[in-house]
Amino acid sequence: MDKFEIYNRRYLGSKTKLLDFIHQVVSDNCESIDSVFDVFGGTGVVGYSFNKEKSVIINDILMTNYVIYNTFFSNKKINIKRLEKIISEYNKKIVKKENYYSKNFSDTYLSKKNMKKVGYIRDDIDELFKGKKINVREKSILLCSLLYALDKIANTVGHYDAYRMNGDLMQTLLLEMPNLDMDQYNNNNIIYNMDSNEVIKNQYADLVYIDPPYNSRQYCDAYHFLENVVRNEKPEVFGVAKKMDRSNLKSKYCTSKAADEFKNLIDNVKAKYILVSYNNTGEKGNARSNAKISDSEIKEILESKGEVKVFEKEYAQFTTGKTKLEDHKERLFLCIVGKNLSKKKSNNNDIVKSPLNYTGGKYKLMPQLIEKFPNDIEIFFDVFSGGTNVGINVTANKIICIDKCKQLISLCKYLQNQNYYTLVKKLDELIDEFKLSNTYRDGYAYYNCNSSNGVGQYNKDKFTMLKNEYNNSNPKRDDLFLLLIFYSFNNQIRFNKFGNFNLPVGKRDFNASIRKKLRLFMDKLQSKEIIFYNNDFRDISIDVLTTENSFLYLDPPYLLGTASYNENGGWTEADERELLEFLKKCNEKKIKFALSNVIEHKGDTHDLLLAWCLKNRFNITYINCTYSNSNYHIKDKSLETKEVLITNY
Repeated sequence: MDKFEIYNRRYLGSKTKLLDFIHQVVSDNCESIDSVFDVFGGTGVVGYSFNKEKSVIINDILMTNYVIYNTFFSNKKINIKRLEKIISEYNKKIVKKENYYSKNFSDTYLSKKNMKKVGYIRDDIDELFKGKKINVREKSILLCSLLYALDKIANTVGHYDAYRMNGDLMQTLLLEMPNLDMDQYNNNNIIYNMDSNEVIKNQYADLVYIDPPYNSRQYCDAYHFLENVVRNEKPEVFGVAKKMDRSNLKSKYCTSKAADEFKNLIDNVKAKYILVSYNNTGEKGNARSNAKISDSEIKEILESKGEVKVFEKEYAQFTTGKTKLEDHKERLFLCIVGKNLSKKKSNNNDIVKSPLNYTGGKYKLMPQLIEKFPNDIEIFFDVFSGGTNVGINVTANKIICIDKCKQLISLCKYLQNQNYYTLVKKLDELIDEFKLSNTYRDGYAYYNCNSSNGVGQYNKDKFTMLKNEYNNSNPKRDDLFLLLIFYSFNNQIRFNKFGNFNLPVGKRDFNASIRKKLRLFMDKLQSKEIIFYNNDFRDISIDVLTTENSFLYLDPPYLLGTASYNENGGWTEADERELLEFLKKCNEKKIKFALSNVIEHKGDTHDLLLAWCLKNRFNITYINCTYSNSNYHIKDKSLETKEVLITNY
């Protein structure tokens, strides 16, 4: 009897032609691999290619693929002669009686004659199993034989999203035996039919191979007919393609939630190595064919587990027939789990640095500030919140951030409501649109520079175009503003008197460091109850502040300073006097506050502030600080800035 191999099947994303590439990467970069877990098994060819030398764990959510794995990976004893006899009888059988398949699918994927035969064979397999004439693996082998026979003559382009209107329906349905010569190696294999993100939680393997769906094309849609045949539940079908209800089989990897699902999957992997297959179809095909997770997202998520290496190979992809891709490349991302993971500093574990690099930001001072803040704060008011370094890192039941810069407050609200991986994908697309550098993806050498001299020269003209696009947008686009910050001088923020962003290009871009800051910042931002207001301190009602256990922290522009936000008379002595008067009234209402400011700067003393503190008997604590991103460098130590925290408690 003729036999078929596991790879004798048309299947979207099949890796048959990439097996040599996969094995070469594993051979050259992985050591002591005894077990391989193929999480999204699909056709099973990758797992099967390791079967001779490794223990294989294989999984797929489709029952179609599960019966194929039971055929080729199981070690359960079978009676080959009995199976061959049954298959021979099926091939000789002439079926005249109508059944579920002939009534619903005649002259679609197969002829009416063949559909009658499919229905007879499918029901007979169930009867044989119920009568205990075949075991569970023998049932899978017969189903597998039927599936491969169907697929061989199906009136399709290799999937069942549609059938050919004038296709060839004259071929005969003939079943064959699978080639089971590898059975001797199946002793330690494990087979699953589960959701990938669930099965990964409790299964270890030395090498975990991950080949998720790439785009919006659901596999349960593409292979609904085969799934219907395998399950044989005879559901109602609908539409031209005669599809059943597949809602329980839909994959989030085919949706906008793909990156989140991938992150959850990787977080739960237990392995020495993780090998991910993905391609570069980000914007190359039609919308449904575009990859749902970007290279940058994959790399960043994997880097949370260890060192990542990327390999690529040109590849002619099997598509649904509508999409022709140029320069298509299949990529392998290899993660060496645990290698080069950055260690957290024990004294700064819970303190997150804002990616919004506002001059005078308090990230480095947070341990000193938190030590001086009261315990059990009900509502924390962060006035002049800037880049939110303070507000995001304090502990309170509610945090209210107030700043006069409407663009900054708008951006904070935007980040509060964005999914991190969706946002990163959008930023990467904007980077490509404006032809800016992406050293996270390409490295510095690609742009003919190094980390020391940076990418400023390369980005100069592109940055100007981005800046003009943002300044001319109405309303102002938060995504463009965020990208401007990442590519600007020292990642800082500055607007001129006309409200236009006016910093020059910097030498850094949306690199690994910024991506990590953004992710940690957004995680913390979205885990707390934080409300943002675009207001001046004068708009704050003191009566509102009298709430029990409310606390007021203020970090105004420093009158003695020359920061970018204090240019063009941005903060005057009149402003300072009004702020001090406001705090005096707060004190009279017994509202606790802490005020950051400077007492001395470049040899000048803030006499107004000092006199106010002494008159009202406020406490002055000197803060040990330095601002490495300030625009001045002091050689005379007697001219150093002396920063203080003034409190009324």
